[in-house]
Amino acid sequence: MKAWFNVAESGGGSYRLLAILRWVMVVIFISFGMQKFTLPSAQGIAQFINNSPFVSWLSLFGLRGEAYFLGVVEFAIAALLAAGAFIPILSAVGSLMGVVTFAITWSFFFTTPGVVKWSLSTDPVAWNLTGEFLFKDIVLLCVCLVLFLASLPQSLVQSRTD
Repeated sequence: MKAWFNVAESGGGSYRLLAILRWVMVVIFISFGMQKFTLPSAQGIAQFINNSPFVSWLSLFGLRGEAYFLGVVEFAIAALLAAGAFIPILSAVGSLMGVVTFAITWSFFFTTPGVVKWSLSTDPVAWNLTGEFLFKDIVLLCVCLVLFLASLPQSLVQSRTD
């Protein structure tokens, strides 16, 4: 029995609608990537990179270099997702890279000082605007996870219906 990767665009029923998610993520990754080539964006992400146990090594490239690196990665993910509409394994690779990207950026919610104020009061978790900005990444992570699972061979994901 051969295991083939899948593409939403060639699926049937509600599975085909996942193609919408792919193209939304392509647009998101392109826009995020473009932003990384601006000075304000480079300055804005420096605090996250410096405090992250996962990507603090990027500071070796300097302020602009770390942003450029991330921008190129985001463009690559967009390209993989777009190509994944035609080459199924690229769909899996691109969406998995998206999962990793958003897992790391969502971790900034916990690793960046001052983003979250934990307390036992009536508001146990309070976050500032930076925290609100980061919190949305959990949704984007889930979208990439759905795309990844949908691209896997049916033999690996038995719950999918065509």
